Amino acid sequence: MKYTHEVENMCCVHKGAVHDPAPIPEEGKWVKAKQITDISGFTHGIGWCAPQQGACKLTLNVKNGIIEEALIETIGCTGMTHSAAMAAEILTGKTILEALNTDLVCDAINTAMRELFLQIVYGRTQSAFSDGGLSIGAGLEDLGKGHMSSVGTTYSTREKGARYLSLQEGYITRLALDEHDEIIGYEYINLGVMLEKIKNGVDHKEAYESGLKQYGRFNEAAKYIDPRKE
Repeated sequence: MKYTHEVENMCCVHKGAVHDPAPIPEEGKWVKAKQITDISGFTHGIGWCAPQQGACKLTLNVKNGIIEEALIETIGCTGMTHSAAMAAEILTGKTILEALNTDLVCDAINTAMRELFLQIVYGRTQSAFSDGGLSIGAGLEDLGKGHMSSVGTTYSTREKGARYLSLQEGYITRLALDEHDEIIGYEYINLGVMLEKIKNGVDHKEAYESGLKQYGRFNEAAKYIDPRKE
């Protein structure tokens, strides 16, 4: 350590109080974090790119400072989808500090990593008060059956009104309208479930028809429309 001449000639003044880090909640414990390996937690965060045309939801499961599990979900930008593939390989095995200072290819994913870093090091995780935290694999369980992200897509114009294209349940095939042309329900197909059936040898037509479900007052409709064509 190199000191200036002025500092070298100063007398020493000792501090009395010990100002330790404030304890933060981590997986059912209170931890005074002094180094990266003191940090554990499971949490989610959102990031966006500079043009704000795409977004990333990032889920990390950190144990003793190391990212053990990562789930990257992106929307709105085709390039970001490929960046997510790279980020899935890059993130696991790194400390959260390494990951914060690693180029994760896409602005939105980098921003999500920054937001998660802040949550985790300040003890604002989803598992802050869960004894022992969440097991590795908790992120995958978030996706549910078919292991597909929950994505909702709707569209509307002032002149022609709303179109539901995909919602939590799945891909919208038909909208149900009442006598006033107001939406009262819809028919949908869960793509994940349908594709799993096809993969397991079920006939394509049978898998499609068995996956069709309705929501709302679908059977009371005055008419039905294809939201993508009508």
